[in-house]
Amino acid sequence: MRQYKIIVEKHPDGYVAYPLGLKGVVVGQGDTYEEALADVKSAIRFHIETFGEEVLEVEPPILEAFVAEAIV
Repeated sequence: MRQYKIIVEKHPDGYVAYPLGLKGVVVGQGDTYEEALADVKSAIRFHIETFGEEVLEVEPPILEAFVAEAIV
């Protein structure tokens, strides 16, 4: 088991979740926060089973994640 940092976004029509620090694209979705989180966990497992442990080999590792807003 590994711990992942997961971003969960709330949209008008539901939630979208995606992990940080994996090679490739992994996304989960759901009508609730909990559904999106469960879906992305399943997607992470499937991604690793399909493409192997090398998808975990991201350097350097992500130590922290922040959400910021900026006016550009």
